[in-house]
Amino acid sequence: MSPRKVNKDEKRREIALKCSDLIHEVGMKKLTVAEVAKTADIGKGTIYEYFENKEDIIFEIINIHIEKHNKELLEQIQKVKTTKEKIALFFRMVLSDDEENQKHFNGYKEFLSIVLSEDNAAMKEFNCNKNEFFEGELLKIFAHGVEEGELKAESLGLVNGILTYQKGLALRKMTQSVFNANEDFEKFISTIFKLIEIKK
Repeated sequence: MSPRKVNKDEKRREIALKCSDLIHEVGMKKLTVAEVAKTADIGKGTIYEYFENKEDIIFEIINIHIEKHNKELLEQIQKVKTTKEKIALFFRMVLSDDEENQKHFNGYKEFLSIVLSEDNAAMKEFNCNKNEFFEGELLKIFAHGVEEGELKAESLGLVNGILTYQKGLALRKMTQSVFNANEDFEKFISTIFKLIEIKK
């Protein structure tokens, strides 16, 4: 019997899953290929059969975290009725201070610090792709609100601006010693909805 052919994408994911906590435990900057190999219980040379470099490993791990986050987000969105409540869930990573969420927020902070300090082209491209993904998810939320007669059609034009506000809110939370992200969000979103919500 011939040996089973290994699916490269499946193997990449399997390795990344075994190492998914490493970016929180040691950080992206300090993460090494040797550490990934040890955690995944495979040879260092084998890692390079599935990943181009350390960044490639980090991207695969981040993708796994994003997939998990998005699955949980979609499940939570099904439980709430209004677009306003759904958007609040979309902002959860910035607004919530629970321990699990803070791990992801701090990971995002480190990712941004690398992009900004090292002018890392690969990470910038990855960031563009993820932003497109999240913009698409946010657009679905707004489009559903329009279909349900909850929001004005013009509200669809705000999707990119709200995503940009989310990034700005995260940056202010990261860089200011005195800043209430929840208070700022409530004021912002209440003002926006006064303009786009259809009064019934």
